[in-house]
Amino acid sequence: MKKQLRKIGVNFELYLGAVFLSITSVIVIVNVFTRYFLNFTYNWAEEIAVGAFVWVIFLGFANAFKTRALIGVEVLTNLVPEKGRPILVFITSLIVSILSGTMFYLSYLYVAGSTKITAALELSYKYIYISMIFSFALITIYSLYFLVQSFRKIFIDQDVKIDVDAELIKGEGRR
Repeated sequence: MKKQLRKIGVNFELYLGAVFLSITSVIVIVNVFTRYFLNFTYNWAEEIAVGAFVWVIFLGFANAFKTRALIGVEVLTNLVPEKGRPILVFITSLIVSILSGTMFYLSYLYVAGSTKITAALELSYKYIYISMIFSFALITIYSLYFLVQSFRKIFIDQDVKIDVDAELIKGEGRR
């Protein structure tokens, strides 16, 4: 039980994304059914489905970065010889930390200044846009962790790992 709770904690982006993906799927299926068989649609269904799907995308992006599943970074890392990889990871982690920190700040400003509301439910778009803040905050945290990890690998020649079983983190076995 403790290991299952820990797995949920480590991969919480995936589980939260699965909830939003389920919401999206159910709403779209129900709306398609009602449109073709009952000749009506829920006017709020599209807003909820799109909002939930935006959350899925941003949560998936954060998890893909955490598990190093972004193809562009992996290809670049694999092109460099084994000895140079920690330096490349350090440089890319530094760049990503700066960029994601900047995006976190800018998305916060954007959400804070947002006054747009949805048409059918008249809810603030902030509930959708906050997914950007959440995602970029996670990516900033993960990139800072990778930065420290690569710094220690370069200068101390010591790997730093989170105290989590390797099988709990999807993709950890790739490195």
